[in-house]
Amino acid sequence: MNRAMIVAIDGPAGSGKSTVALELARQLGFVHLDTGAMYRALTWLAARDDVDLEDGESLAQLAREHPITFTSEGQVEIAGENVSSSIRASEIDRLVPAVARHSEVREVMRERQRTLSSVGDIVIEGRDIGSVVAPQAEVKVFLVADVAERARRRSLDRPETTSESLATDLRQRDERDAVNTQPAEDAVLLDTTDLTVDQVVLRIAELVEARR
Repeated sequence: MNRAMIVAIDGPAGSGKSTVALELARQLGFVHLDTGAMYRALTWLAARDDVDLEDGESLAQLAREHPITFTSEGQVEIAGENVSSSIRASEIDRLVPAVARHSEVREVMRERQRTLSSVGDIVIEGRDIGSVVAPQAEVKVFLVADVAERARRRSLDRPETTSESLATDLRQRDERDAVNTQPAEDAVLLDTTDLTVDQVVLRIAELVEARR
């Protein structure tokens, strides 16, 4: 029996990870795991419970006490709440880097991600999947895109925020996330700036087929 396959898709915010990973998983019949949603869910809970975002150990304890789960329909749940929509708010965009930067938090999250990734064939998206969470992944892809294009994509989901403001936010986030957003040495770099979602999905699907 062939062992389960892991496809790791990493990259900065707005590079297309979520859209590509979701569609790729659908086409391949793989499970989809959005690790960014996990950090967003923890951020949402910390904000709700007024946990100090500068206190890494308290945030890590919160993550241990309330492990994030995903329903079969892809809904994100934490502490008994469906937060799938709430975690996409602009306020969470602003706060999540402060939570994700803590090494204590990332260690708890990585262990949870490894547990969730053991379900079978899976597409995992994030920032350090191929390099840290699942270095054994058969296919590793690191997506990049021009900041202006990434801001344009984000503006489609956040019409209340200007592209200029989003571009500034993305540059600042790139700087904060740089230490945890590095491609694995054996990752395939793919610039999505001028590619459609279907084109990106096709290229990664070809890599998956080649490894099979």
